[in-house]
Order: sequence, then structure tokens, then C-alpha cells
Amino acid sequence: MGRNTGPSCRLCRREGAKLFLKGSRCVSDKCAFTRRDFAPGQHGQMRKKESNYGVQLREKQKVKRIYGMLEKQFRHFFRIAERAKGVTGLTLLQLLERRLDNVIFRMNFAGSRSAARQIVQHGRVYVNGKRVDIPSYIVKIGEEISIKVKDPVKKRFIETFDSFKDRAVPKWLEMDQANLKSKIVAMPTKDDAGFPIQEQLIVELYSK
Repeated sequence: MGRNTGPSCRLCRREGAKLFLKGSRCVSDKCAFTRRDFAPGQHGQMRKKESNYGVQLREKQKVKRIYGMLEKQFRHFFRIAERAKGVTGLTLLQLLERRLDNVIFRMNFAGSRSAARQIVQHGRVYVNGKRVDIPSYIVKIGEEISIKVKDPVKKRFIETFDSFKDRAVPKWLEMDQANLKSKIVAMPTKDDAGFPIQEQLIVELYSK
């Protein structure tokens, strides 16, 4: 799967918001966005008036980068949401939240979505007892997500969970921390994204 291998901090600066792409490292004083909260590049500090298209594009780029996706895959998710019943924008957010890598991140067993993606790709994640190593796999209500590792590694996962006690597990996940398990008990809501997202702007952008 394609991924962005450039500096993460430049992405936050370009979007004008801290996207927490590096997990706990983003709350340190060394965070580039904290020190330079303006867009990167020679003209980054210049104030520019955004057109309607520019506002829509920036919102799409922000959401795409939060979930660590490239354009082709993000557009594919939008097309799925567009064909589904219900409100397209909300359906898109629900699809993004139900990506397997995001679920591992929401379970607090990884400090960032990129770290969660590695856990999935390394074959440590099981869905209903079957190994799934595809980060973009969409979980469904009723499915059980588990991480299967040997005891020494299991201890590290539990320590990681404990280190993120201030990051609440969303209500659509029913956690079993001791056994590294979680069950999907509901559909995620817009508030579960944890960021102020204007999904309608993305719908308007792709509908042109």
C-alpha cells in the first residue's frame, strides 16, 4: 500500500493544525508545529485569502492526512460512501473510523495510526479469529478484533495502553484490555473522529 514517507510535521504545518501524526511526540516542546505554526516554504508566513475551492481542498487534505491515506485510496473510500445509503459525508467518516489500522489506534495499543498500521501489516491482528494484515479492512458491527502475540510482547501492548489512559476509547468499541481484544458494538459518530471536520466540504469538492 502506498504511503506518505515525507516529514510528518510539514503536513501539520501545511494544514494549520496539529494532526498528531507522531502520537505522543506531538505533545513535546520539540514539536515543529509548536515552534513554527505557519505553512512550510518560503512564503509560508504570508496571509492568503482562500477561494471556496481552496477551503474544500484543505479540508480534504487534512482528513486524508489524519488517516494516513493517499489520494487514490481516499477517493475510493469516498466513492463507496457516495454509493451507500445515508448521508455521504457521515458515511465517509464512519468508513475511515472503521479501518482496521484506525481501530487498533482507537484501542490505544498504538501511539499513532502509522504505528497501528505496522501492527496490522506484521500479521498480529485477527478479526473473528482470522488473521487480517490489510490496514484498510473495514470492520463491521459484531466483529471481534484481537492482537495475538507472545507474553513478553503482550506486556508491552498493555503498557502502551496504560500510557494512553488520558485518550479515551470510543464508546463504539467494547474493550477487553487484559486479553488485547475489542468488539465493535456500534457505528462511530462524527464526534468520534476527535477533530473538527467539515465533511460536507469534501462532498462538495468531489461532487464537482
